[in-house]
Amino acid sequence: MEQTKALNALQPFVALTKSATAPRAAADLVAQATSNPNTYVFSELLQTPQIQALSQSPDYASHLKLLEIFSYGTYADYTSTPNLPPLNDTQALKLRQLSLLTLAKGPHNLSYNALQQSLGLNNDRAVEDLVISAVYAGLIDAQLDPYYDAVHITSVSPLRDLAPGSIPSMLNSLRVWSGRCTSTLEDLEAQIASIKAAAAKRHSDKKAWVEQTVRLVEQEKSADLGVHTPRHGAILNRAITKIQGQRFGKRGSGSLEANADDDEAMDVDEEEPDDGEGGSSASSGALGGPGKKRAHRRKL
Repeated sequence: MEQTKALNALQPFVALTKSATAPRAAADLVAQATSNPNTYVFSELLQTPQIQALSQSPDYASHLKLLEIFSYGTYADYTSTPNLPPLNDTQALKLRQLSLLTLAKGPHNLSYNALQQSLGLNNDRAVEDLVISAVYAGLIDAQLDPYYDAVHITSVSPLRDLAPGSIPSMLNSLRVWSGRCTSTLEDLEAQIASIKAAAAKRHSDKKAWVEQTVRLVEQEKSADLGVHTPRHGAILNRAITKIQGQRFGKRGSGSLEANADDDEAMDVDEEEPDDGEGGSSASSGALGGPGKKRAHRRKL
């Protein structure tokens, strides 16, 4: 939008070159075009035959050089070139603004001190006023950083003409930039592939771990199948005791105490056999005589 506006602002001066046959008229046209507040591109005016003819005029060749500086030069070029026409306030402001567009390509050029030296400004306040005027003119998007004495430019309008012979170097810069982009994309693709491979390996390891865990659980279940633990034995003993008590009506027929040991025993009376042998008599005497009952502790 700004470029179209600047081109439209230049068209009246391009049309006037047809009648500027004299060097003096062409020089005046240069002064008017560079003083207009809306003109920022001058290549079309610079290429007209009437303006190019100024190079043959000893008195006005400096006006052609001045127009070239406005087209693709900087304020430093103006101050370093002798015998140029003096600038009025509007021309000086515009040339500084255009120079700011050129300096914006290098962040190291945007400190307050560097801008003062490059643009011929006296103090920080003058730098800030210039930046603010360029922002309001739509030339740049920028922020002032007084704490660090720097200007942060985020975008510039395409309002600078190309200097003669600058296209090859620009193409070389674009090739270098394209190579960096290609290398960066290759690195990103390699990192993405590495991340995907790592994720697939983690998934495979997790799946194998789950399968192994399930297999071990099944093995443990198979190993425990049909095996009675001590608790199972205790439950079985209590059940047998209860059944015997209900069937025969003997003591101990009730259920065992809840806190009894698993191997708790009960007394069972057995008849001592009376076979009349001596050994049996002796044995009977030792146990309290024949016909007496012997008490055994039998575990059920």
